[in-house]
Amino acid sequence: MTVTLRKWKRSDVDALAKIANNKNIADSLRDLFPFPYKKKDAKTWIENVKKDEPQANFCIEADGLVAGSIGFVLKEDVYRKNAEVGYFIGEEFWGRGIATEAIRQIMEHIQNNFDVVRIYAEVFEHNIASMKALEKNGFHLEGIRKKAVIKNGVIMDDYVWVKLLK
Repeated sequence: MTVTLRKWKRSDVDALAKIANNKNIADSLRDLFPFPYKKKDAKTWIENVKKDEPQANFCIEADGLVAGSIGFVLKEDVYRKNAEVGYFIGEEFWGRGIATEAIRQIMEHIQNNFDVVRIYAEVFEHNIASMKALEKNGFHLEGIRKKAVIKNGVIMDDYVWVKLLK
């Protein structure tokens, strides 16, 4: 399977809305990610990230199909040597190593283009597959923030995974 990270295109709206409108995905993401996820949400997202400078959000394509999204946020002030990575994969694409490969590619992009020494991801306690994908990319579990997240009225732990670059 060929996994590619590329810029989002206006023509991706329907495919993004289709894969993102999934409660199983929304349950593992921050509340800023809407559910239900509608076509207007996909259109707004794509229009917003097309303006990113530098580009920080990418479409994950698997064998030519929109399979998910991955991006990063460069932190500021005393955290300016940090980047936080986040991603999701459409449920129909789960279990194929797509997240693992997308994380590898975004890590390479960050290392080659930005002056950061630490990349991290925060993962809700139930998202074991995401933790495994990070671990396969050399991340280590830095800590578990007990009862740090509330999602759908449930308080849960937040796992912080880190990869140090230098």
